[in-house]
Amino acid sequence: MFKLTKKADYALMAMKHLAEHPSGSSRSAKDVADAFSIPPEALAKILQRLAKSGLLHSQHGINGGYMLARPAHTISAFEVIQAIDGPLFITSCVTVRGECGQSDRCNIREPLRKVNESIEAVLKRIKISHMREEIEETGGPAPKTAELVTIT
Repeated sequence: MFKLTKKADYALMAMKHLAEHPSGSSRSAKDVADAFSIPPEALAKILQRLAKSGLLHSQHGINGGYMLARPAHTISAFEVIQAIDGPLFITSCVTVRGECGQSDRCNIREPLRKVNESIEAVLKRIKISHMREEIEETGGPAPKTAELVTIT
């Protein structure tokens, strides 16, 4: 099962939160952590990693904090996940080295590579600015429409 790490979840939540605030204003790691009940120490490390990867700007000082380094519509979910978790691979044979004890007998390497590329493409299309819940008239989140991915 493909599953994001908790750190990647927190990173996406923080990026979305920062995107919802006016450009030019920063938020402290504590403010973001408090907004989502995330352990402050964990979030501080995540935000530092996002800043190091160039997705956030950090400002020191009394009015310091974090803000997006680029407009939210230019930052993909893939970039955020990659900054936190590194390269995305659903199986070891899809890695750059592609080593596996079954490599010489494997009959699913190419299909798995295509699945990996499809997941990557979807995550690259999802921008931080797109990550909002649509509210139905009932007041609850609207059901999400499924995005179909074609593997050729």
